[in-house]
Amino acid sequence: MNIKEVVALITGGVSGLGEATVIELVKSGAKVAIVDVDSVRGEKLAAGLRANAIFIKADVTNEAEIQQAIKKTVEAFGKINVAVNCAGVANPGKIISKKGPLPLDAFNKVVQINLVGTLNVLRLVVEQMINNTPNEEGEKGVIVNTASVAAFDGQIGQAAYSGSKAGIVGMTLPIARECADYGIRVAAIAPGLFDTPMMAGLPTAVKEDLAKTVPFPRRLGKPIEYAKLTIHIIENTMLNGCCIRLDGALRMPPK
Repeated sequence: MNIKEVVALITGGVSGLGEATVIELVKSGAKVAIVDVDSVRGEKLAAGLRANAIFIKADVTNEAEIQQAIKKTVEAFGKINVAVNCAGVANPGKIISKKGPLPLDAFNKVVQINLVGTLNVLRLVVEQMINNTPNEEGEKGVIVNTASVAAFDGQIGQAAYSGSKAGIVGMTLPIARECADYGIRVAAIAPGLFDTPMMAGLPTAVKEDLAKTVPFPRRLGKPIEYAKLTIHIIENTMLNGCCIRLDGALRMPPK
């Protein structure tokens, strides 16, 4: 797929991995719809990218809001042929703590946003992509979902986060197989330790210690590295039904 012909809908697009992907896609000639719940950051980001981006406030877990986001994107740019799901939260908590068992509401919140929200966007955007005119290879669209190394190396206190991200990995292949009939590819990226807002609240010394656990390069990942891999997935038609670890050979310890 030619990046200059891409119209992408990106969830969680106002910060971290999503923001980097928005900026890198626009720099490469794509048009982008930024979907997030943070209107202030979203409007500012879209304004800086001028006619190549719009901001749409929407909650990934809300069917009607995502349907409206898709409609507005198509009205603005004529189509959607790429979707990148970056919306996600991390809410650590042990199964049993001094306060008692892990509250189900806390677990459900993470699963709803990370896993159910991803599926909500995916299923509705596939419905739209089916209407696209296929390119010379029969391709109508590409979807990139964000998993995590926690899907494979979950740490103590990450039951909700790891479970939600493992769900994203697990549904990649069956959905890719189904979407093959529609000319739509589906892949996932599993980032390791990245310098994103999720890390922002940690003390500098803690972040430095975390960076030392990455075999090579011995540092936190840069959001632009996620964005560049996303672009490669969009351009490389053979990448389908896979989950790519982007982690510097990191394997997370138990805690």
